[in-house]
Amino acid sequence: MPPEQILKKEDVSLDLALRPGRWDDYIGQEKIKRNLRVLIEAAQKRKEPIEHVLLYGPAGLGKTTLANLIAKEMGASLKVTSGPAIEKVGDLAAILTNMEEGDMLFIDEAHRLHKVVEEMLYPAMENGTLDIILGKGPSARTLQLQLPRFTIIAATTRAGLLSSPFRSRFGATHRLEFYQKDEIKKIIARSAALLGANLLDEAVEVIANASRFTPRVANRVLKRVRDFAQVHDHEPVTRDVAQKALAMLDIDSIGLEATDLRILETIITKYRGGPVGLKTIAASTSEEVETIEDIYEPYLLQIGFLARSMKGRIATKDAYAHLGIPFEADHNQKNQGTLL
Repeated sequence: MPPEQILKKEDVSLDLALRPGRWDDYIGQEKIKRNLRVLIEAAQKRKEPIEHVLLYGPAGLGKTTLANLIAKEMGASLKVTSGPAIEKVGDLAAILTNMEEGDMLFIDEAHRLHKVVEEMLYPAMENGTLDIILGKGPSARTLQLQLPRFTIIAATTRAGLLSSPFRSRFGATHRLEFYQKDEIKKIIARSAALLGANLLDEAVEVIANASRFTPRVANRVLKRVRDFAQVHDHEPVTRDVAQKALAMLDIDSIGLEATDLRILETIITKYRGGPVGLKTIAASTSEEVETIEDIYEPYLLQIGFLARSMKGRIATKDAYAHLGIPFEADHNQKNQGTLL
């Protein structure tokens, strides 16, 4: 097996090991956890499945982990799929007809479900029925199957792309927010203990600053810092070691990577700070529009380096300062339009 595949498998197994298996180990998102616990306890008292749940927010904040915890708490079997994987109504029918009483279906990237598949879910979610059309033309007939009671947990980074009829069928809808720095530090400390990595508090601080307020990124950076420290025989891991590891990874002190910087530099140097359309940015940086929207833009907006207006994306004064580029206030204010 090629070395890169071995490393990839190791990372996957480590990610699973670091994923919280109990509510008490899940750090952050306190309001959502409280609401979900009420939902679960009420369903358990009624001895019925919980209502359908929609989780949305930027990538890496713990939507999949929450789905696993909900299923574990309910003692339910969790079947996992994704929007792109369900290409035809037959794919969905095969999944739903194999569900048992109380099972849960986790649909990741729910915004990428085909419209005909999404519409097939409406009666399944609302009435527990599956309508299958047999034949074509005038002789076509509908066969209605009664499904066992089950729960759908859907996750998406782009809730705005979900149709209103689909969203309305979820009994509980929760937006996951970026984490606070103290929460990220607790996550890093927990993960470091599980990995057997000896980090000083100052190293935890460096990793937390570069985590993009996201547990997935924090754990990824932590593993690479641990690797760097092991290879160079640095123990415990100090601030200096962590900073050197980040520099090797092309991650700056606030978590910006090469692509983040390229996006900002493109807006500033090629389009005088904006506004500029997302498709133009994607073409100029050789990145996919969805990648920019889902992976890079949320954090740049969160830290105030990017703003959105009716005319497009705008690099802020803070972005100029971070890149060490003089800020053209008159041009920026004249062209930004109405901020969203």
